[in-house]
Amino acid sequence: MSRSSSRSPLVPLAVIALVVAGSAAAFAYTAGWLSPERLTPARLVAALAPPGGPALGHRRNHAKGICFTGEFQSNGNGVALSKAKVFTAGAWPVLGRFNLATPSPNAADATVRVRGMGLQITTPDGDVWRSAMIDAPIFAVSTPQAFYDLLESAPKGPEAMKAFIGRHPEFMAFAGWAGSAPWTSSYAEDPFNSLNSFLFTDATGTTRAVRWSLRPAATPVPITPEELAKKGANYLEQEIAQRVAGAPQRWTMVVTVAEPGDNTADPTKAWPQGRRTVEVGTLVVNKVIAEPDGPCRDINFDPTTLPRGVSVSDDPFPAARSSVYARSYDLRTSEAKDYPRTPVAGSAKP
Repeated sequence: MSRSSSRSPLVPLAVIALVVAGSAAAFAYTAGWLSPERLTPARLVAALAPPGGPALGHRRNHAKGICFTGEFQSNGNGVALSKAKVFTAGAWPVLGRFNLATPSPNAADATVRVRGMGLQITTPDGDVWRSAMIDAPIFAVSTPQAFYDLLESAPKGPEAMKAFIGRHPEFMAFAGWAGSAPWTSSYAEDPFNSLNSFLFTDATGTTRAVRWSLRPAATPVPITPEELAKKGANYLEQEIAQRVAGAPQRWTMVVTVAEPGDNTADPTKAWPQGRRTVEVGTLVVNKVIAEPDGPCRDINFDPTTLPRGVSVSDDPFPAARSSVYARSYDLRTSEAKDYPRTPVAGSAKP
């Protein structure tokens, strides 16, 4: 095999890696498990920035998005797993954000492989549950340090990616998904997965490790990236707004329960088929609002904001994400003047 032919497969992997850089937003440092000399929230956030610098006033990752509101309709089945009020039968208000895994708020839809959903559910007892999910079934790397290494390696080209993959072979499973899984032309047709493991504790004190997914009611219709590009750079936001205006869109929340021996600390490892699953309710999206003045604009979808009955597991990523989300939030709120708000009617100068 020639040198050129042996290197060629790494070119698309480098492209995938650049896209993945935003796939679950800023995963990195949190106090207690990485030394500040090696990695800090500031360094990770800086690594996420594109060559021209960050988009001021915007999220440092998943910068392109659109808000939604609706409700979580709990069917009551979740009380067998968790004492959280959100799982008792009833309807609880939600606020969320469909988004693309990119540091650019102006990226064309067809250039971003990973899509995400930020979700907040509130209950009358004052509890708040925030979650940040993506459409991939597994994550790209197994540790926060490896994620930083990916951000550093991807822009350097095929040889750097070859060396990265040699150190982190688990990346190839994600690359396989990114290169072969079908695209859709609607957020309504995408699943969204927690990827990270959490602990649910029921009323008896029994604790179980779980992951959850939102499975769309809409039937996915595959589309190629080329076909999506022809629909326009901002088609996904336009399409979901029109679709929800016509009828509420729904996703079933399915909780998967780990068995002894399942890896709960590594989001690159999918649990085996056949694990117990429980359908705990339905997410209903009934209104979509443009982000500039929408209710999700200033929400930090910190995945460690959890209701009583839900807690973090030995998976290090949620705490890591919390630390870097906070850094990103502080930066963008300090740059509020740079964010393009919608002009108030009648305020334009002649």
